[in-house]
Amino acid sequence: MQEIVESLRNSVIIGDREETKKLVEKALKSGMSAKEILDALTSGMNEIGRRFEDGEIFLPEVMLAADAMYAGLEILEPELLKGGETSKLGKVVIGTVEGDIHDIGKNIVKIMLQGAGFEVYDLGKDVPCEDFVNKAKEVKADIIGVSALMSTTTPGQKRVAEIAKEEGLKVEIMVGGACTTPEWAQNIGAHYAANATEAVKLAKSLVDRR
Repeated sequence: MQEIVESLRNSVIIGDREETKKLVEKALKSGMSAKEILDALTSGMNEIGRRFEDGEIFLPEVMLAADAMYAGLEILEPELLKGGETSKLGKVVIGTVEGDIHDIGKNIVKIMLQGAGFEVYDLGKDVPCEDFVNKAKEVKADIIGVSALMSTTTPGQKRVAEIAKEEGLKVEIMVGGACTTPEWAQNIGAHYAANATEAVKLAKSLVDRR
């Protein structure tokens, strides 16, 4: 199994879309769980993120890796969703904030939340702050999840929290992304999740409080 994990990780790192698809299918047939496969894919993307931050690679390599990651997720998504419960745990509005077009992490969180039994409304990327709150009001959401990957767009997370408060909306705000921290979340009156697994745990704890 470790050999497949390493192959999956490397296929994302080198941005080989077709190889990633084949390896995901092979991993599923070998009996690996969807969660284990997702962890391998995510590990590869995390390494790409590190290399990009360190200046070892540039945007074209990141885009190739992201494409390979998406190819694997397309095959994996139905398996991840099989774990979903019939009765929904709660409603989550999720998106990447205005000015930010990165959505891989957000997409993984969405799939994991759906698999855990949440009803998720995905607004996509580059989403105006007001749209998060308007959608949450429309669907009577329990949680708004706001992703921001760049330091220049994290103020949008704060603005979403401010608008929700101004509107008197009784909703929990979850934030995540490379530039967010627990301290930042606390400062803006939100909750922080470091990754998709933590986001699911956090979402469950938040709806349990309501």
